[in-house]
Amino acid sequence: MPITSAGPADIPALVALVNSAYRSEGGQQGWTHESHLISGSRTDAAGIQELLQTPGAVILKYPDASGVILGCVYLQQEGDTLYLGLLSVQPAQQNAGIGRRLLAAADDYACRHHCKAINITVISVRHELLAWYQRHGYRRTGEIKPFHAGEKFGIQKQPLELVVLEKPIPA
Repeated sequence: MPITSAGPADIPALVALVNSAYRSEGGQQGWTHESHLISGSRTDAAGIQELLQTPGAVILKYPDASGVILGCVYLQQEGDTLYLGLLSVQPAQQNAGIGRRLLAAADDYACRHHCKAINITVISVRHELLAWYQRHGYRRTGEIKPFHAGEKFGIQKQPLELVVLEKPIPA
């Protein structure tokens, strides 16, 4: 199935997907989980709706043959840079190449929208995730940002910070 833009009808499936990838109830179901670092949901319907309504933004979805969403990624253009976030793959489908396909779709989107680079933030103690992005062309910029304050993204179990990574996009 082709990777396409998500819409309002996809919100329930996207909420379930993102929360299962980041904060699965059983914890540690997939290698991308962060339930040992942050408790609570990663997102809700209002959060996904807000992302879908953000100017210059899109959520790309990767469905299976029956239309079930197995992966997604949020992209927001900020000038000549594309911010990539919320990359999520159904835990049972991780290591099947869906994440790579979504990154390739993000690269293609960046090229079509004349972006010079893609930026992403990753929790600094997520060493395996940082390494995965680095294997896919992302490099640390040296910039560190504070983790989101408040409970909107979950409750931190320890102090956290975000590492900024960037991937140049050839002209």
